[in-house]
Amino acid sequence: MNNETPEFSVLVTCYCEEKSIEEFHSRVSATMESLGRSYEIIMVSDGSADGTFEKLKGIFLRDPKVSAVLDLFKNAGQQAAFTAAVCQARGRAFLYMDSDLQLPPEELPLLVREYDKGYDIVSGYRKNRKDSLLRIIPSYIANMIMRKASRSSFRDFGCSFKLFNAELIRAFEFGPFHIFSSVDVISRAQRCHEIPVTHFPRKYGKSGWTFRKLWTYNMENIVSMSERPFQLLALASLFLAFLFAARVVVDYFSPFRILPGVSNGLLLNAVVISSFVLIGILCMVGEFTLRSFVSSRHVPKYIVREILRR
Repeated sequence: MNNETPEFSVLVTCYCEEKSIEEFHSRVSATMESLGRSYEIIMVSDGSADGTFEKLKGIFLRDPKVSAVLDLFKNAGQQAAFTAAVCQARGRAFLYMDSDLQLPPEELPLLVREYDKGYDIVSGYRKNRKDSLLRIIPSYIANMIMRKASRSSFRDFGCSFKLFNAELIRAFEFGPFHIFSSVDVISRAQRCHEIPVTHFPRKYGKSGWTFRKLWTYNMENIVSMSERPFQLLALASLFLAFLFAARVVVDYFSPFRILPGVSNGLLLNAVVISSFVLIGILCMVGEFTLRSFVSSRHVPKYIVREILRR
């Protein structure tokens, strides 16, 4: 194994990208060569059901800059696949992206330019997103929650186009039993920056994201913030309770109240809305408890089937 420490580790997650992976590799290699700085590429097939890993093995054999390729036993999710890549990386900074070509490798120098200014995290945000509403709307809501939970100004936590100071990532000791969470990392770094990046429609195949996977991905990020989401929901519940209690009191003493049942109607509204907030809190508690239980069983989030490395 080559023990030289490259400046950058390009960490790539792939899921059923048999048609795009050769083009992706060609473009990302040309982009990194144009920077004139040392780098390695690590590519992970996230349990792909097509010939993605066979393509990766061919790329590994002919490109010495590809230091490792991995195949996971099953589709474990983007963050788990990234974690598997992190465990093999030797670079001083990690460039992270997936291989579906919706985010152009040619814009990686934009991240590097900001990193050179002293930022520990540089993330892209998709300025004109080319996804379906099924992905955009849940992502918008999740980003809003994660922005509050992490006390950051990031607009697009889910954008898989990021650069991290490697020491920041290594401090978390990520692995099969503790997978990467972008919100968790961002919330613990001060020098963070976000830049607009181009987003293209998917060129080959269709997205592997389903509603269930989106839910799991967003809940992993939100729950990783531990007590912060619960605090926000509790404050929201208290605020709504206070707001509607004030409305009921004002309506009760108002000389302009004409209909005698208005206060009861307002009270009913308060109960309904507060109930929804409490249901949200219970869902969050349930997710947190379930994940704590799974963690206590010491079950790995991903398992590597095969790995080739130098």
